[in-house]
Amino acid sequence: MASPNMYKFDGLSQSQAQTRLQEDGLNELATAQAQNLWQIAWHVLSEPMILLLIACGSIYLILGDWHDAVVLSGFVMGMVIISFYQEHKTERALEALRDLSNPRALVLRDGAQQIIPSNQVVVGDYLILTEGDRIAADGILISCLNLSVDESLLTGESLAVTKASLQRQDDDSSTPPDIESIQMEAAGGDNTIFVYSGSLIVQGKGIAIIKQTGARTAIGRIGSALAEIQEEPTRVQRDTKRVVKYVALASIGLALILALWYGFTRHDWMRGMLVGLTFAMAMIPEELPVVLTIFLGIGAWRIGQKKVLTRRIPAIETLGAANVLCVDKTGTLTQNKMALVQVVAGNEHFTCTPQSQLPDSFQEVLEYAILASQSQGSEPMDQALQQAGQLYLTNPTNQTERLHKNWSLLEEYPLSKDLLAISRAWQSQASQQEQITIATKGAPEAIASLCHLDAAQTELLMAQVNGMAETGLRVLAVAKALYSQDQSKLNELPEQQHDFDFKLLGLVAFADPIREGVPEAIKECRSAGIRVLMITGDYPATAINIANQCGIDTAGGVLTGSDMLTMSDDDLKEKLEHIRIYCRVMPEQKLRIVNLLKQNKAIVAMTGDGVNDAPALKSAHIGIAMGKRGTDVARESAALVLLDDSFSAIVAAVRLGRRIFDNLRKTLSFIIAAHIPIIGLSFLPVMFGWPVLLMPVHILILELIIDPSCSLVFEAEEEEENIMQRAPRSIDSSIFQSEILWRGFWQGFVIFLNVVTIYWFAIQHGIPTDETRAITFTAIVVGNLGFIFLNRSLVGDLSHTVFSPNPIIWWVCGITVCVMTLIFSVPYLRQLFYFGQPDVSHVLLSAILTAATIGAIALFQALFLRKVKNN
Repeated sequence: MASPNMYKFDGLSQSQAQTRLQEDGLNELATAQAQNLWQIAWHVLSEPMILLLIACGSIYLILGDWHDAVVLSGFVMGMVIISFYQEHKTERALEALRDLSNPRALVLRDGAQQIIPSNQVVVGDYLILTEGDRIAADGILISCLNLSVDESLLTGESLAVTKASLQRQDDDSSTPPDIESIQMEAAGGDNTIFVYSGSLIVQGKGIAIIKQTGARTAIGRIGSALAEIQEEPTRVQRDTKRVVKYVALASIGLALILALWYGFTRHDWMRGMLVGLTFAMAMIPEELPVVLTIFLGIGAWRIGQKKVLTRRIPAIETLGAANVLCVDKTGTLTQNKMALVQVVAGNEHFTCTPQSQLPDSFQEVLEYAILASQSQGSEPMDQALQQAGQLYLTNPTNQTERLHKNWSLLEEYPLSKDLLAISRAWQSQASQQEQITIATKGAPEAIASLCHLDAAQTELLMAQVNGMAETGLRVLAVAKALYSQDQSKLNELPEQQHDFDFKLLGLVAFADPIREGVPEAIKECRSAGIRVLMITGDYPATAINIANQCGIDTAGGVLTGSDMLTMSDDDLKEKLEHIRIYCRVMPEQKLRIVNLLKQNKAIVAMTGDGVNDAPALKSAHIGIAMGKRGTDVARESAALVLLDDSFSAIVAAVRLGRRIFDNLRKTLSFIIAAHIPIIGLSFLPVMFGWPVLLMPVHILILELIIDPSCSLVFEAEEEEENIMQRAPRSIDSSIFQSEILWRGFWQGFVIFLNVVTIYWFAIQHGIPTDETRAITFTAIVVGNLGFIFLNRSLVGDLSHTVFSPNPIIWWVCGITVCVMTLIFSVPYLRQLFYFGQPDVSHVLLSAILTAATIGAIALFQALFLRKVKNN
């Protein structure tokens, strides 16, 4: 397809585009309406903890205790405000992700190509379409080449349809076609001039003038079904919902038993109901759903700061379990910035440098390599050839014109899986009409086939290629053909490349340097127990050279795509266990590799950038698409998108995924530990006839410590030092592992015994009930703060527990101490919390004993875990 400049169109100006954008609005479908204040309030008020608070407040009203009823109502309002804040924080993180994930479109404005967000495409824009793009709006094609489009989103037909153009390629008119009088037709059918928003370019390229945008497009008229996209719940979310459900049922049952027991033994049924509700409040782990929402939402935002966009939240859970990483070579391990470094003609080699001049004997090779390339394409080797042409073929000493800017492109034969070569048919204005020049470039074995080389010639050619590939070069062969047409068939060309009589001209070789930081990232993957497999379409020698530079293990040898064709699945699964390099691999073979790795119980992450990579990306546990050079369909199929195409970003994302999962486990251990003493002290005094210790207001003040600790402190915890030296976790592992549950239980139980001992000691020494409650409550608060430190490290690292930076911890501790001091100092607040005026020495002794117990637990954990590690 000729470039947009061929039509002498400038496209819209920026001022015209802005005016139309203001008139028509953004090019986007109607989105789900944001929740209003009342919807959010209802969502918050329907939470179990809020319902329990409302029930307790109602009972206080029935009892005539207006004071406590008002206090509980105040706490309800406070928790609603906290929930609003948490939802706003999570929404801000998700909004940042939506901004990052905004699709892009390539348009012609002010005479230049510009990449803009697709929601800013306006009517009248010239939209440039290439293979793999998702069309941004409805339009009319004014030019296209071998264009076929998947319109299944609109028609339900799985087969792609071919497209025609409104304007002929040889039309030099500078007047844009009139699209005002053309009405858009329904999608479907071959050889139409219409393209539709949401359709996918599966082959070829084109230029379309936009006719309709936003809700006025065909897809916009389908309805509002696409306006809301419901996320599938993650495994952890499903497990959490089930656990909360079971615990809630158990708490209701036990609360009922406790209420009945209190009513029978003390003959106060209303107070019995209040005691039962207090116990239910103490037992239900209502923090878990909030924690998961915040951890996963903000976790996706944190990964976004590492230039990795999370398109599917479940990928965050799976990241920490990945043990196989399948990567492409070009653009992921390397910079994807090809430079022409060698030209070969016959047995002669020329090394390209900016200061050198290309000898005449090599110029024809470069000339036809350029003719076989896109003049304004994004393919790195095409760009390298164009740059080399400007450097070597525009020399004033050249007597022959080699760049042929005035030649007309007649036909292009695209690359196919059956023939890895591309040919372009050109016609010179100075030549006779029937004389056509064909330029081709591609894989050397494909060019050898097109040139009909015999076995000896092919062997000699491949020896040259392998010798160059062993030094890390990427090699293409170049050939030419002259085709004389019958005057009566001027517009007809052969249907396939094999119909031309090609002559081999030579070879061109390119270098693609390794990305900075890749060897270090590969080393980190190896220490983390992650196997890195290179899957590439390149030659074995080139792949091995790059693998050695990167630090990928090459001891197992190389497996090629042709080798895999003859292997059974069982044989290939066995090879996948020890081979790390896969060369000359076709896209469908990538999918086969991914599926067989999954059958081998591997947790697979897969990188890709093209349309044909989409099945493998979707099949992998974690599909990773390239953000800069990747196609829209690859990005849509992937769970993660590398915004800067950096391999190091993948390793950073794995590290963050492990950190998030670790912090979820720490949070769960903390929640269990914090609830055990509260549950025990809500249950034990009632069953033994002791004075009731905890009231709803006490549960609430403890929740004000527990909630921010869960959602803020542990979410901000940095990863532990050994996080990338551990083997990946099993995909079946859950945060509800027995060791995590047991860890939280025994921490909480030890503190519970400590608090009960303090409570019993105070009663035995005749300390009044309200003062005993204050002393005991101090122990509970100190215990809760201690649980934060106990669970900062999962490996018993005391230095991490105490000295690892996390300013939020000290804010929580400081605010808690200030609030407790204020409560004990102000008589009104003491009355509010049913506290007497305790002796300062008793309060300090309670706090010191609890802190000492926390220290003993921490020391035991460190020694026990060290012993387990050494064994």
